[in-house]
Amino acid sequence: MARIETDILVSGGGIAGLTAACAFGAAGHRVICVDPAPPVTEAADPSSDLRSTAFLQPARDTLIAAGIWDFLQDHATPLQIMRLADAGGEANEIRKVADFDASEVSGMPFGWNFPNWLLRRELLNRIDGLANVRFMPGVSTTALTTRETEALVRLSNSQSVRASLVVAADGRNSPVRSMLGIGVKTWRYGQKALAFTVSHTDPHHNVSTEIHRSGGPFTLVPLPDRDGKHYSSIVWMETGPHAKALSEMPPEDFNAALNARSCGVLGKLTLESRLTLWPIISQMAERLSGQRTALVAEAAHVIPPIGAQGLNMSLADIQCLLELFSETDDIGTQSLLDRYHRKRWPDIKARVTGVDILNRAAMAESPSLRDLRMKGLTSLHGLAPLRKVAMQAGLGNR
Repeated sequence: MARIETDILVSGGGIAGLTAACAFGAAGHRVICVDPAPPVTEAADPSSDLRSTAFLQPARDTLIAAGIWDFLQDHATPLQIMRLADAGGEANEIRKVADFDASEVSGMPFGWNFPNWLLRRELLNRIDGLANVRFMPGVSTTALTTRETEALVRLSNSQSVRASLVVAADGRNSPVRSMLGIGVKTWRYGQKALAFTVSHTDPHHNVSTEIHRSGGPFTLVPLPDRDGKHYSSIVWMETGPHAKALSEMPPEDFNAALNARSCGVLGKLTLESRLTLWPIISQMAERLSGQRTALVAEAAHVIPPIGAQGLNMSLADIQCLLELFSETDDIGTQSLLDRYHRKRWPDIKARVTGVDILNRAAMAESPSLRDLRMKGLTSLHGLAPLRKVAMQAGLGNR
């Protein structure tokens, strides 16, 4: 069987991997993207990813340049206000609200929210229009040999690929990272996240609300209205045993617990999808590159789903590589990959550390720690210059 020649092999066809394939292809590179699982592109599929992803302003610029935004914009739900609410008092009710309004720092929303299954569908539609990009579902990377001038990849379908660069977008348990011998540092919280979709009686007004009580944040992110009903996606983080118990409740009991935890912020909530359960960790790879190989997305970094940082960090990885590619004809040199590590490492470390601190604060159980958390929120929101700095930092702007 003849060896396939390409510029870039992207190992991993999740949202980050498909986005990378589109972005690199739009920049003129020959790209092959492989993933062991066929993508699920319908909400009703039993294996569908029911989480949602908010692309922040800098990520949108990358999506526009890659020709992806044209496929997404009609499905976008703008996120105009990020609302943090503290419900850590004696009663199960909100005692402090802090609104961070995008109009204070920009003429655009903070970001735009999409269901993950829909993102996969539209990314594949974009790939279909790129003659220099090939997606191979049901195929995984089984072996990697790198040399100074090339990477040789063995695939599970017995084909082999010669590439100038391998981009590992194959998740937190990245096989490519393991093949390179790159270690990781992992923080565990004893948490899991329930992800699901709800309808609600009150409109969301493009406000994303994060409610802090104990166990972790409870986040409601706007989705488009449909069939005369208001919808949001929810990520409900709790200690592992509590999250598991919630996931096993009868529907009527779960709806009661759901409405109690939401503190009525969107009126009555009704579960509209199955529940999915996800483990919560923070993780950083020891390096972001190896010979002829770059790590992106969860192969490089994992954080809890707070502040819409996760996938936006992944798109920052992709954007950084694109900028470095534009400066050279050989996109896999060690000097380029060393620069990629140096450029991305400080931002990744700062965001992993910051989200780790926020998550631990959100998990606080004792009344004194909850009161301290509320004081911190009050101080951050009450000073306009500090509030604006926080919003710019959250967007990834300097």
